[in-house]
Amino acid sequence: MNIENLINAAIEARKAAYAPYSNFTVGAALLGKSEKIYTGCNVENAGFTPSICGERAALYTAIAQSERSFIAIAIVGGSEDSAEKDLDFCFPCGVCRQVFYEFCQADFQIIVAKNKDDYSVYTLKELLPHGFGPENLQK
Repeated sequence: MNIENLINAAIEARKAAYAPYSNFTVGAALLGKSEKIYTGCNVENAGFTPSICGERAALYTAIAQSERSFIAIAIVGGSEDSAEKDLDFCFPCGVCRQVFYEFCQADFQIIVAKNKDDYSVYTLKELLPHGFGPENLQK
């Protein structure tokens, strides 16, 4: 896995974000086991609930294209007018972590990055140690 390529794809995806309410744009690049990269960006809505995070947009794009196994995701974010060198660490929200739990293994890597040189890597297990999954629905 080339982390730099994944982060660069997330930075590029962020450019398509639609965030007129929060002015906080997010790009995500998801690496499938097929080695294909799926990108997504956040898309806001005045009703808030219909909004979607960049991470879920990337994951749902991959699912819609029949990818079911994933290795890693890179996430970047920052105010809409911030330059690429001024991005913030952008951790996935609780809903995104739960969606990852549905489709990814505990060792799935979540890369939060300011740029290709300044990033941290976490596993899904580290960011969601007690997820709710199919095993919790068994009687």
